[in-house]
Parts: sequence; C-alpha cells; structure tokens
Amino acid sequence: MENDQGHVVDLYVPRKCAATNRLITCKDHASVQLNFAAVDEEGKAIPGQYITYALCGAVRGIGESDDSINRLATKDGLLKDVWSATQK
Repeated sequence: MENDQGHVVDLYVPRKCAATNRLITCKDHASVQLNFAAVDEEGKAIPGQYITYALCGAVRGIGESDDSINRLATKDGLLKDVWSATQK
C-alpha cells in the first residue's frame, strides 16, 4: 500500500519465487534472495545495478536451487552454454 506521497507503507511486502512463481510467505524461513551485481569492463560492480532472484524454501528443499539459478541466469544473459533443457 502507498500513502499520498507515493511511499510504500506496508510492513511486509511478499515476494514471488523466481523459479516457480509461488508466493513466498513470511513463515518461509528457508527462502533466500540473491542479488547479482552488474559489472563494468574492468570487472568492478556498478553501484545500484543488479539482478535479483528470490527462491522459495520448497525449491531449496528438493535441491533444485542450483539448476533454477543457472536457468534464470542463462535466460537473463548472465551465463552462456551452462544450462539446457535437454542437457543430462
């Protein structure tokens, strides 16, 4: 919810899992949020520019978080030739 000035005033803003699109509830203590920084040509992080992935505890519990991160990062152009749906 926003107030008249446009500031978010909610105490809790729920997130969605990037891998499954599930809602991450406040009781999901196994969930994580990862920020991957954008880098310049010299390999230094650019302040304020990053890509965020939130993973729910269910994905982490079945051991699929590494595949999910690889798939999402490949889709966003951060990785190349790492994840493929046909790869064994």
